Amino acid sequence: MNIRNYNIYFNTHTISGIIICVLLYVIFFAGSFSFFRDEISAWQKGTSYTAYKIDGKSYDKLLDSLSREINLQGRDIAFYLYQGGARSYVNVSASVDSVVNKQSLAKSKSAENKKAKGRRGGGDTKYFNYDFVTKETGEYSKSYDLAEFLYRLHFLAQLNEVPIRVGIAPFGYLISGITAFIFLFALITGLLLHWDKIVSNFFIFRPFSKWKTVWTDMHTALGVIGFPFQFLYAVTGIFLIINAVLALPFGKLLYNGDTDKMYEDLGYSRTLKYEYTYSPLQHIQPISEYIAMANQKWPDAHIHRLFIKNYGDENMHILMELDPRFTKNFSGSGILNVRAVDGVVVLSKSPDSDQTYIDTIKSLIYRLHYGDYGGYPLKIVYFLLGIMGCLVIASGILIWLVARDKNNVLPRKRKFNSWMANFFMAICLSMFPVTAFTFIVVKWSGQADQTFIYHVFFWSWLGLSWFYTLRKSIKRTNLETLLIGSILSLTLPVVNGFVSNNWIWNTVNSQYIDIMMVDALWILIGVVGLIAYTRSRVFFSQKPM
Repeated sequence: MNIRNYNIYFNTHTISGIIICVLLYVIFFAGSFSFFRDEISAWQKGTSYTAYKIDGKSYDKLLDSLSREINLQGRDIAFYLYQGGARSYVNVSASVDSVVNKQSLAKSKSAENKKAKGRRGGGDTKYFNYDFVTKETGEYSKSYDLAEFLYRLHFLAQLNEVPIRVGIAPFGYLISGITAFIFLFALITGLLLHWDKIVSNFFIFRPFSKWKTVWTDMHTALGVIGFPFQFLYAVTGIFLIINAVLALPFGKLLYNGDTDKMYEDLGYSRTLKYEYTYSPLQHIQPISEYIAMANQKWPDAHIHRLFIKNYGDENMHILMELDPRFTKNFSGSGILNVRAVDGVVVLSKSPDSDQTYIDTIKSLIYRLHYGDYGGYPLKIVYFLLGIMGCLVIASGILIWLVARDKNNVLPRKRKFNSWMANFFMAICLSMFPVTAFTFIVVKWSGQADQTFIYHVFFWSWLGLSWFYTLRKSIKRTNLETLLIGSILSLTLPVVNGFVSNNWIWNTVNSQYIDIMMVDALWILIGVVGLIAYTRSRVFFSQKPM
């Protein structure tokens, strides 16, 4: 490789990497735990969901309960299912029936005046979380758990609450999208940079050489091993951000603002609208019958979303979006649309055979990104590769620092470089003990909600980050965060046992695999962390930094 191209690749890789290093570390670290999203949620609640079987009658009971609170006539009701269908976000729209809507708004306003405070979301709508196992209902903020927190942190959703408006997208989503784009650029330039020696350097690790060589060998070896995984996540992450956030400007450009048409073309049935006839339906069939119909047609698929359009009207429709089980079909998407008045199937699209190009691409990207197609072995592999990405980022920061800690660099620049590297490493490395600490506190409290989790995690992270930044010792930051994080990791299953009696041997005997996996994961992390601490302590004593 000629020197000009080398310098171009080196400078662009270094600059792009150092700009996004902290954000990328947060994304990889939180994203690694997000592979166990369902398991973390079950662990926090102390309720196993592995043995849950979808019961359509639960939907009827929930709708009956809702009808006692509000008049459901003319409303659209959406169920967004997760955790194997055991839990759901439920969205109840305002009624399109003008009479019902007027009465409901008046009742809502009267209730607000009595309570002297507004209701969440305002107007005549409802949005809540429902657990089909425990039969518990709660507002989103009250049902918020560690699984949701880490999942949303991995695409920086918490930054959406920062009062910065950019027009095309929420601030956090925009930052994560930009980070994904820059990350893809850094990956490609990094590969080109090491292309000539990619085979020879892969087998080289010189731990007793100078610091720059140590970090470079680690960065190169782990970067090459994890490159396919990291490239996969950069590409799929960009797609998901564009799909979720940047669809609005694309809709304005390509569909003249008709976003409903755009989503319809993309295969989303939630935007389908049906005219309200003001003719009440004489008899409403149980929703369980429609679910049984879908299960009978496609026994190897599961319902992902369920929509009820124009509830109680003669033009009422029940729509179900289904995904094939990965053991039968890796990609695909199905739809069953039934008209309630006569039971006629308006649209039937098999999740197994009637695949379009869009269905295949969407399913492929979602499957690859979420890693939900290979059970626990694949989740563990994805978790390890995600943590490996964190090590690549940390070693990259240290390479950047050591390369600039030279006598020919101005003292003020060396001082600034040292401070910034300390700051970056403090933020990154402190995530480990802070995450373990938050798990313990949340489990011990028993009544954690969104505000509580935010306070525990972000305040402890802020305090620990500034503490290690002011200490100005990357060596001590590395060793102490490893030690504290590992001890807390091993303490975590003990806390779970005392609080909920879900000792790891009890969860094994009861076949609560989801709860057991979280305890086992933290035990593994704690043991590996202590081994790494012991080895690192010896290593740093031989090579003081």
